[in-house]
Amino acid sequence: MDTRVLFEDAAGFATPMLAVFAVDVATGKGADPLPALLTTSDAVTGAAQRALSSGEFKAGLGETLLLHAPAGVKADRLLVVGLGKVKNLSVNDIRKAAGAAVRAAKPRGIREVAIAFPEDRALSDEHLDALPCHLTARALTEGAEIAEPDWDTYRSERKDLSVHTLTILAPNGEKATDAEIEAGVAEGLIVAHAQNFARQLVNEPGNVLTPTVLGQRAKAMCDEVGLKCEVFSTDKLHELKMGAFWAVSQGSAEPPALIVMTYEPEGGVAEDAPVMGLVGKGITFDTGGISIKPAENMEKMKYDMAGSAAMIGAMRAIAELKPRVKVIGVVCSAENMPDGKAFKPGDVVTAMSGKTIEIINTDAEGRLVLADGLHYAKTLGCTHLIDAATLTGACVVALGYLNVGLFSNDEETWGKFQASVPVSGEQFWRLPCTDDYRKQIESQIGDIMNTGGRAGGAITAAMFLKEFAGETPWIHLDIAGCAWNEEAKPWLPKGPTGIAVRTIVEWVRSYSV
Repeated sequence: MDTRVLFEDAAGFATPMLAVFAVDVATGKGADPLPALLTTSDAVTGAAQRALSSGEFKAGLGETLLLHAPAGVKADRLLVVGLGKVKNLSVNDIRKAAGAAVRAAKPRGIREVAIAFPEDRALSDEHLDALPCHLTARALTEGAEIAEPDWDTYRSERKDLSVHTLTILAPNGEKATDAEIEAGVAEGLIVAHAQNFARQLVNEPGNVLTPTVLGQRAKAMCDEVGLKCEVFSTDKLHELKMGAFWAVSQGSAEPPALIVMTYEPEGGVAEDAPVMGLVGKGITFDTGGISIKPAENMEKMKYDMAGSAAMIGAMRAIAELKPRVKVIGVVCSAENMPDGKAFKPGDVVTAMSGKTIEIINTDAEGRLVLADGLHYAKTLGCTHLIDAATLTGACVVALGYLNVGLFSNDEETWGKFQASVPVSGEQFWRLPCTDDYRKQIESQIGDIMNTGGRAGGAITAAMFLKEFAGETPWIHLDIAGCAWNEEAKPWLPKGPTGIAVRTIVEWVRSYSV
């Protein structure tokens, strides 16, 4: 989608569809909704006034009202998009509403869309705090770009429902404000394209996106944006003594891929500067191995590499945003298959760190590849670690499909991540990761077991990873419930979400010096 920003009156812009945002400014418990437009254009307000006063449109988040041939406006159609209650309005609501505008255009065959930049001065101060121009512009752009793709990649007859052009119409303001909006749009495009790249990877079927192909696509992306990238396979795993990673890989005819992406700021950084390590689980298909999964829903295991996609996408955005901090991305990719050479329950494997692991369940394979990935990142000099993985069904049971499970061993590191969430708009919920849970993964025959039973399954999985993060400040993201959108939303189609890309990018940027 070709996205641009123009500084001109929305009412005078000729377009097949002009979208404008509305909030519900009603106050008092039980009060009827009172929609108000976030625009200072009298013509746009006049064109929508009769419809808004009918009471049919409530201005709920993502709710839309389409008006044809609006009087006094050059657009063929006027789309009013709800933002919800004004007292609850956030930048993320603008992100979602922008997505809803694009999603509303697609099935109608509308190829060009204009969105009026939300103007907080359209309302009195008592209704709305000032919206930050830069973040609003970024969120609007991200929402529209993320909403645009449909994931029908392999249909033999695909209908072109793409929105080709998006124009963001902002009123002429002070030069500083205009520059903020332009910078926000530019930043939003970078982050949204990175998130969509991650989603493309997650959407691919397992017979297409093997570990080798994932490495090739990561390398091609790195070449495009100027990152250093190395892709290794079986020999390197043996050289590094990555016994946990290799155990998962050995049952598949497809060789594993160890992908290392490196970003260094121009001019370098100080010797004592932080080095951020991004580690992703890249299981391109997970049968469960010898502890094989039930057939029902196994097809979804093509996106068991969503954690690696998040890290690859984040590295793409980091390369283009150019923060002043060194970043190393490590992806451990394999298939988990039940071949005659596959690892078995009861086996004991030795991780790169030297810890021995008793295998209780071969379907707890993601934590094994991450164990070696986290340790390897430390040997590369990473001083701060974050990993992302579709790790446990237990996390889905605990948090459903709305929040990513977050675990950390360091309060300051967690605090900086939490501070990034209002910018990214993604949802995380911190769960405990304290030493009193370790007993559940203690092994009689080895150092630790790769599962700790059903009780607290997401927590004991995190405890397992904590063993390999050690004293290094670390965050673990269990994205199992949020990596795939099971039902279409007004602002997002069914399919891969690219969850965590935006927040990881912001977290990394918070360490920029």
